[in-house]
This record gives sequence, C-alpha cells and structure tokens, in this order.
Amino acid sequence: MNLDELKFDDKGLIPAIVTDAETGQVLMMAYMNRESLEISLREGRTCFWSRSRQELWRKGETSGNVQHIVSVSADCDADTLLVRVRPDGPACHTGETSCFFRTICETEEAEPFSYEGLMRLIDGRRTEKKEGSYTTYLFEKGIDKILKKVGEESTEVIIAAKADDKRETIYELADLAYHAMVLMVQMGISLDDLKTELASRHVIDKKVKQEKMT
Repeated sequence: MNLDELKFDDKGLIPAIVTDAETGQVLMMAYMNRESLEISLREGRTCFWSRSRQELWRKGETSGNVQHIVSVSADCDADTLLVRVRPDGPACHTGETSCFFRTICETEEAEPFSYEGLMRLIDGRRTEKKEGSYTTYLFEKGIDKILKKVGEESTEVIIAAKADDKRETIYELADLAYHAMVLMVQMGISLDDLKTELASRHVIDKKVKQEKMT
C-alpha cells in the first residue's frame, strides 16, 4: 500500500508500535506524522513526531540507541503502524529494553521461552538475589564456581556424545548452555556480543571456503 492510504488523525499523526524483529517483543509506542514516516522509510531508522516538543525526533539521536527498520506494516484499518526493528540498545529512556515493564496484571501462564528472556531472568538473580535460587547461589560463589560448573557440564556433554546418546546429549547441552549464560552475565557479555562474533566468523568462513575452491 502507499502512504496516501494511511489514516492520520486530525493532528496528522498515526500511532506506531515498535517491536524487536528477532524476538517479537514490543519495545515502545510512539507517533509519526507523514514527514517522520517518510524520513524513517528513507533513512531506514525510526523517526517520530514528539507531541511534547512539537518536533521531529530521530530515535537514538542523542542516546545512540538507534532502531534499524526491518519492515513497516499498517493494520486492517490503516490507522496504526507496526514497525519491526533491530535495536542498537534499549528502547526506553529508563534503560529498560522495552517501555512496557510496569506489570499491572500477570497470570501464572509462562511466557514463551526465549534466550533473551532467560538472560533477563539470570541477570535478575544476580541483581536481586532470591533465597534458595541456584542461579543466585552461583553468583554468590563467584567466577571460580561458575567456571567449575562450565567445565563439569562440558565434560558431561562429551561423555553423552561419545556414548551416542542423543537425548542425554541434548540434556547436557542445555545444562552447559545455561551455565555458559550465567558466565556471560557474570562477565557482562550479551547475546548481541555473541551474535556479532558469530556473524564475523560466518564471513570469514565463507572467504575460507571460497579460497579453497580456487
């Protein structure tokens, strides 16, 4: 669809819901006018209209937390936008990943598993210690205990794989992944740090393969 089909309100604004393209997490809700939407599409990064300051607002202009646009869609009534992005940092000015962090009501139904969610849970056990929590126990014991567990779980993976036991290998790999993530939180390493490193190795791997073919 083209921009002429969008339904801006009487102030020339349209709400834009911003989500993380990888996790699907809702990051924020802001407003765009036609100009800010055109800038967003042209520059490939979110630009909004600030109702309080009455001016254009490029997300990350001062904080560096730029949101790189993956896609922009309109709802069935063409009066709301869904903007999927790859964020460079937190969306909220408080430093939270998402602006929606103030829980009003929460059922006991577990949220879908994600690595990002597990990392947040592990980090929470580090900053807000919970009595009886194994994760909190690891952080209290410190780096040596965490490293010991990473080593033990690595050995368990090797033993299970050597026995050609797929189910046991999966179980032990999950244990290893968890303890590795505890180590990451302890050392201030994020999932994005790993993604960046793996992405760089992918490029190197492609180059090596090309060299071998020539």
